[in-house]
Amino acid sequence: MNFPLYIAKRYLFSKSSKNAINIIARIAISAVFVGSLALFIVLSGFSGLRDFSLQFTNIFDSDLKIYPSNGKTISFSKNSELKLKKIIGIEGYSKIIEEKVFLNYRGKNHIASIKGVDNNFGNIVPLDSILFLNKWFVPNQNEVVIGLGTSQKLSMGVLDYSNLLEIYVPKPGVGQVNDPSSAFTKKRAVASGMYQVNESLDSKYVFSDIGFARSLLNMDSTSVTSIELKLAPNSSEENIRDQLKEIFPENIRIKNRIQQNDGLYKMLNIENLFVYIFVSLIAAIAIFNIAGTIIMTILEKQSNIKTMSSLGLTLKDIRKIFFLKGLLMTLIGLAIGLLIGIIAILVQQKFGFVLITPTLPYPVRFEFINVAIVFVTISVLGAIASKISATRVTGKLIS
Repeated sequence: MNFPLYIAKRYLFSKSSKNAINIIARIAISAVFVGSLALFIVLSGFSGLRDFSLQFTNIFDSDLKIYPSNGKTISFSKNSELKLKKIIGIEGYSKIIEEKVFLNYRGKNHIASIKGVDNNFGNIVPLDSILFLNKWFVPNQNEVVIGLGTSQKLSMGVLDYSNLLEIYVPKPGVGQVNDPSSAFTKKRAVASGMYQVNESLDSKYVFSDIGFARSLLNMDSTSVTSIELKLAPNSSEENIRDQLKEIFPENIRIKNRIQQNDGLYKMLNIENLFVYIFVSLIAAIAIFNIAGTIIMTILEKQSNIKTMSSLGLTLKDIRKIFFLKGLLMTLIGLAIGLLIGIIAILVQQKFGFVLITPTLPYPVRFEFINVAIVFVTISVLGAIASKISATRVTGKLIS
């Protein structure tokens, strides 16, 4: 049997002759327990908040999106469309025309983006999941679907045929504009429905059929600003990317769902990192109570240390005893903290006892990666505290 480990366990589980050391040891283990529990719950809570923040954009965004690398449009001919349909792994695609527009409704103004979509758009984005009021537009009827935020800013409802929404877009050209009325192309439309995704997107888009947007922007029938794709489950994204680049002669950019929201993902990852560092520092301060416990044990066991040295244990072996005691204290507190933390997260996931609002439970998510992060972080901090305190066993103390 490993002799230093055997002695370390004896020192850990046997009561000290000084009651203060026993109390401090229990406090140190409790500190590890609290630090582990807090770190795991915070990480799990942030995982839930991240998923909650991304669930709407995950519904709204396509698996892949093709953009022009230069300019605003892509030439998408019938021949290219036929080649696209033959790519294995693509379940559906939708042609998109998107441009900034100026909206006017009964004297109130708002800047948004018109997003002209074809009949395949419902295969890419589940329209039932984003439609908030009434119905989707009917093609070729000068109907649009506005966001809840746009509706609030313009004080606008749906199916108001007596007051149509005016949509303006600047005409292409250069030079000075002498007649402002001729500088814009204007079309009128009625809002057939209203969508709701999140606060940012609800004010960003006005959906129309692609023909309406093409007429407004005076674009030819083969030009689109982007193409959104839905991929089959377990399809190879890299393989599909390579085939797409062969179809389009001009330079294109292809973005997956994460790349389409890279700013949001970066912000969430940075926030997660800062939360982890902050809570880890708090846990480190608590865990270093172990160092005090080990040092007090060393002072109490001076006579035992001299005896073990006389029996042939080296200075390294004796230091290892106290290092292992500190590590065992850490692992005990860590195991209890993780066990209670996992139970708490699973209960919150199933029953939602902690609420943000009267109807919305606080989002949490159990992930094994969080268990691994907490285990490694607390173990390393405990090992460092134990190592530092074990070095207080010196040759002078033995002699």
